[in-house]
Amino acid sequence: MNATRLAIVFILGSGFLAGAGMLYLQNYAGWAELDGAQVGEIQLQTVATGDLEAILAENVKGLDTVEEGVRLSGDLSFRACFTTPQSIAMLSETYVIADNAEPLTSPRWFECYEAREVGLALENDEAVAFRGEENIAYGVDRMVAILPDGRGFVWHQLNPCGEAVFAGDNTPEDCPEPPEDF
Repeated sequence: MNATRLAIVFILGSGFLAGAGMLYLQNYAGWAELDGAQVGEIQLQTVATGDLEAILAENVKGLDTVEEGVRLSGDLSFRACFTTPQSIAMLSETYVIADNAEPLTSPRWFECYEAREVGLALENDEAVAFRGEENIAYGVDRMVAILPDGRGFVWHQLNPCGEAVFAGDNTPEDCPEPPEDF
C-alpha cells in the first residue's frame, strides 16, 4: 500500500470515527431518563391569576441532560411525556394557551415523546399547547401540549427574551434583567 492510499484510508477512517462519535454524543452521552418523581408535577399557568397549578398526570416519564444536579447542556434539553384524564376543553377554559409552541425533538430512543406528531397535531388544531412555567431559566419557558387522546408532552422553548439575548439583539422592554452570571 503506497502513501497516498494510506492517507486516504486514514482520512476516511478518521471521518467515520468522528461522525460516529458525534452521533453518540448527540443521542446518548449525557442524556438520562427521569421518572415521575424526578420530573415533578406537570403545572400550567392559570388564566385567572397567572399562577401555576398542577394538573392530573399519570405515567410521567422525562429526559434531561442533568447529572447529579449539574446541567450538562443548555436549558432546552428537558422533555417529558405523560397521560391525563382531563379533557382539552376543560384545560382550555382554565389555563393559558400558548400560540407559539414548537416542540423540540428528542433522541429516538425516548419513544414516548414524538415531537413531529405533536407539531403536526398543533398545526392541524387537533392538540392544544399551554404555557407552563415562564422563565424556568432566563429566556426559557416550559410548554405543555395535550392531544385529544390524553397524551401530553412537555418541553422547554426560548421565549422572546431568550431569542433576543441568544441572537445578540436588545431585549424587548418587558423582559426581566438577565442574571449576572448569564
